[in-house]
Amino acid sequence: MARAFTMSELINRRYDEIQLPGKLGDLVGCPELSGNWIIWGPSGNGKTSFVLQLLKAFAQAGIKCIYNSLEEGDGKTLQAAAIREGMGEVSDKILALRREPIDDLKLRLQRHKSPRVIVVDSLQYTGISYPQYKALKEEFSNKLFIWVSHADGREPASRTARTIRYDCDVKIRIEGFVAYATSRYGGGKHYVISEEKALELNGKLPE
Repeated sequence: MARAFTMSELINRRYDEIQLPGKLGDLVGCPELSGNWIIWGPSGNGKTSFVLQLLKAFAQAGIKCIYNSLEEGDGKTLQAAAIREGMGEVSDKILALRREPIDDLKLRLQRHKSPRVIVVDSLQYTGISYPQYKALKEEFSNKLFIWVSHADGREPASRTARTIRYDCDVKIRIEGFVAYATSRYGGGKHYVISEEKALELNGKLPE
């Protein structure tokens, strides 16, 4: 039987949080360093650039991260994005993985002092089911998983991705190089990933 807690214990509990800088903080609020987020959007609309900008912010705050590139691997397009976003500045805090299967990733996360934030790009390439997702969430409840998903219109692609979205603490939709978030931690303002690209695709910047 699970241990019950009093309302006083809940009210006085302190959480491990991160205040992301500037407009990223305006987007997602002040989130916990655990749980699950999902990011989705169509190809060519800025998902990779946004994910790298987000990872860079975590790394600059001293948080060790994993970027599991299941889809692009270590291809030239990812290299170009990493150079463009200045990821060399935080290379000591980010472990980039080339198409590491979920079972191998689990073994890595079981190690002492393993990274705290894990980006999985993309959810569709994992082949993960919802029960497997829940098991991963329960085993590593002190980690923050950020799932990157393909899109089907304005929704995450696949039934599993849409089911995971409902469970996530932070939901971020990317469209036209602008990020829009629904977060349990506040925030809610849009975030422009690239003004140049946003103007090119949308004709104007969102107000």
